[in-house]
Parts: sequence; structure tokens; C-alpha cells
Amino acid sequence: MPKYIFVTGGVVSSLGKGIAASSIGKLLEAKGLRITLQKCDPYLNVDPGTMNPYQHGEVYVTHDGAETDLDLGHYERFTHAVIGKENNITAGKIYYTVIEKERRGAFLGGTIQVVPHITNQIKQYLKAVTKGKRIDVVICEIGGTVGDIESLPFLEAIRQFRHDVGRHNAINIHLTLVPYIRAAEELKTKPTQHSVGKLREIGIQPDILLCRTEKPLNKKVREKIALFCNVEEECVVQAPDVRDIYEVPLVFKEQKLDQIIVDLLRLKCHQEDLKEWEEKVVKRALNPSKTTQIAVVGKYIELQDAYKSIYEALRHGGIENDTRVEIKKVDAVDIEEKGPEGFLRGIKGILVPGGFGDRGILGKIKAIQYVRENRIPFFGICLGMQCAVIEFARNVCGFKEAHSTEFNKKTPYPVISLLEEQKRIKKMGGTMRLGSYPCVVKKGTLTHKVYKKEEVVERHRHRYEFNNKYVEAMEKNGLIISGQTPTGNLVEVIELQDHPWFIGCQFHPEFQSKPDACHPLFRDFIRASLEAI
Repeated sequence: MPKYIFVTGGVVSSLGKGIAASSIGKLLEAKGLRITLQKCDPYLNVDPGTMNPYQHGEVYVTHDGAETDLDLGHYERFTHAVIGKENNITAGKIYYTVIEKERRGAFLGGTIQVVPHITNQIKQYLKAVTKGKRIDVVICEIGGTVGDIESLPFLEAIRQFRHDVGRHNAINIHLTLVPYIRAAEELKTKPTQHSVGKLREIGIQPDILLCRTEKPLNKKVREKIALFCNVEEECVVQAPDVRDIYEVPLVFKEQKLDQIIVDLLRLKCHQEDLKEWEEKVVKRALNPSKTTQIAVVGKYIELQDAYKSIYEALRHGGIENDTRVEIKKVDAVDIEEKGPEGFLRGIKGILVPGGFGDRGILGKIKAIQYVRENRIPFFGICLGMQCAVIEFARNVCGFKEAHSTEFNKKTPYPVISLLEEQKRIKKMGGTMRLGSYPCVVKKGTLTHKVYKKEEVVERHRHRYEFNNKYVEAMEKNGLIISGQTPTGNLVEVIELQDHPWFIGCQFHPEFQSKPDACHPLFRDFIRASLEAI
């Protein structure tokens, strides 16, 4: 059976459990182990697909069409793990499954309780993530913070799970905070002690502590944490603030975290280093020779996590081009109210990402008109591509009231309209065009030059599409359809004649970009920005 590593968090949220879990996965892969990662979220939504980005951040889409937590993006960026529907479970999904079983009479009239029915269902999902796969280690991240009511069923389930499989088949890693009190000039261990104490009340004794800190932990502090938290001193691992998240595996490697885990789980593996990761990713990220500035014109700009994969993919493009990418976040509503010139002057490239709802749409359209007329490299993704089509229809083709039926059902020129299969759908959750679909790339186009392939597979998340009734009119005015579905019924990629670099795609290429394997569209977009006048 595979070994399990459970990663929990304490003291405060946003300590970086996802980055820590991903970094551990990177370390174990370097030792030749086959790994997968799983996220357990305590909220009662069945998945995050219907949640506002301000509530949850980005919705990450897997190859098999699951709408998941954004930490699964970190898992795929750091490791070679193939992430799918079974890699993200929520409390809502667990309760929904158990209640459905009860309605079918699966429990033979018994009383349904959190223990054992909910916890048993959680354990089933923990095992299901490896079904049909050759996996050596499962790294399971428990969302939320120890002490939250919502995460108690998950914590009880992993407590039971370790009891079921034995202490050498499952370990607990706890991520905690060791704050530095500037006035006293001291690191304080009490929050960590309280967090571990709370875990132990539940019946979980952590084997390893990852201590987030802005100051190095000296020997005295480590000894104190080890003593009061009942762990070995070598298992008190510091997780300091770093300049770049891709440094974290190197920091853990330096403290021999990988070997500690291997010893605790009694794993047999070979010794490998992270030289390629250090040379190809970290050094390039920290010491680039060039700089470019990219504007991201969106509607959820205030929240960093709303466009997490977009920002990371832009950074990957910078790493690939030995370039520091300075991202200027521009609120589309501000452009709508004040015009684009003051926000976009001097920018070397502009990306308009996806989104839902009509707020800020006019600002995005004005931004796209500005880059088209000023010949600035442009990259539109999902709604960004649709806004580019609307702008072109209005300002080049002369369809002044052109719009998407998402925002104006009575528009005389519905250049963007609802997908045919979406017209019968009433429920909102998990019903969009989701997951990986093939796209045929037209030879001789900029898109073909970027991909160097005639067919690619990309991930989707949308309900609306380019209306094929307007293809001929737009092509006559210089719009190029450079990517379509194999049947030709859906437009996937558009570009412009006589423009240095202007591409809009209906899919989400950011979900397939990695720091050591940048997606070609982001790689070439950053390259084009370096050549911009």
C-alpha cells in the first residue's frame, strides 16, 4: 500500500500549506518516488465552482473537468503528479455522498453520524486517490486551521487512518507560526506550543513541525519547540520567508526534510539532488538579465489569489526568457471610468483574463482597443478573448452594438453567444464546458508558430462562445480564426493580421504552465513584450 503524509496548519491561515505540500512532493519525486497530492477542504460547498473569487480565489480546473481549490495548481506546477477529480474533496462533497447513500437505504435504517459515517467516507476518498495507479506516497493537505469546527471531521478521519494503517505508513506534518516580536526582539514559540497542544487534544501527535518564521530559528529555540511539542529536534524544520516560492524545496532539502520523511516512513529510494530545479528555475527567477512590464486588466485585481495561475504563468514566461516580469494590476472598472491611456501608457504587453458578470466589461474592451490601435502585444484568455471579439466587431467591422448575450440578451449583433449544449442547463455547479478538449491549429498562423503543432489539448471553463454567424464578416476585416475544435463548430483561438502579437484563446493555458516547462503561449507573449517598441 502507499504511504501517507498528512499536512495540517495551525495558529493562522495563509501560512502556505499548499506550497509546503508541493515542495515535499518535489523532494520525494527527486528521490525517484511516485507521488500524488490531495486537498481536503472543510467548507460545505460541493466544489468551489460557484464561489465568488473574492471568497475563494481562483478556481483551478483539472484535465478531467473538476473545478478545484487553487492549491491543486501548486501541486501540478511543482511536481509531475497528474491531478484530477479525486484529488480535491470538500466537506460538502462528503456530506452529499453520505446523504445520497442514506436516501438509497444503504445504511439499513441506521442512525447516520459524523463518526463513523462521515469519517469513514473521508477515509474512502483518501484511499480512492490511488485506485488504479502505482503511487508510493500520498501527500494530503487538510484545509483550514487546527481549532476550526469545520475541519474536525477531517482531523478525526486522519487520526483513525493512521491507527488503521500503522505508524510507519502514515505521518503527520504540522505547519505552524513562530512569530518575531519586534519590540522584544524575540521569536515566540508559545503559538506553536498551543497549536500542537490543540492537535494532541484531538489525538494527533505531529512527527514533523514546519515553522514559518521571518527570522532564523537558533538552536535554543529549536530545542524548546522540540521539548514542549514532543518531537525530535531534527524534526523542527524552519520554513523561512523566501524571495521566490520555488526556493522552498531547496530550503527544505538543505535541512534534510526529505531524508527525515524517508526514514519515518521506512521508504526505499535513491538519493538525487535538485540541481536542475535550482539552475533552470530558481537562479533564473532570482537573477534575470532583462525586465518587462505586463498589465493584467481584470475585475478581481484586489485579491492576489483570484488570478494565481495567470500570475505564475507570466512568471514562467519570464523564467523561460531570462526576464523579470513586473506585473501591473489594472482594475477594468478604472479604465471604464477614466480611459486606458493613464493606466497603460508605457506597458510592454497586456493580458485580459477570464471572469464572469458585466462589471468592468467596457473597461476591458477599451483596453483591448488601446492595444490594438497602438500595436502593443495582447493576450486574451476566455472572457478576454470574447472581449477582443466584441471590440473588433464594434470598432473594425462597424457592428456598433455588438455584445455577448451573457451581458445583453437583446443585442442586435450577438457575436458571443451561449453554447448550444448550455441552453438546456439550469443548475450552475459543474455544468460549464470543463476540462481538456482538442484544438486544431491552422498552419501559417502566429498560433501555429507558437505551438509548432497542428493539434493541441487545452483546458476549458466557459459557457459562451464565438458566434459562427459572424466568422465570415470578421475574417473579411482581418480577424484570423487560428484554432478550432476538430469538427470546426467552435472557435478556440483568434488573432489579427498586421499586428506584432495579438492572440485570444477560449481555453485556459495558464493551467498547464510550469516553472520548468512554460506554456508556449506565455513564453512567446513575454518574448513579444521584450521586442515591443
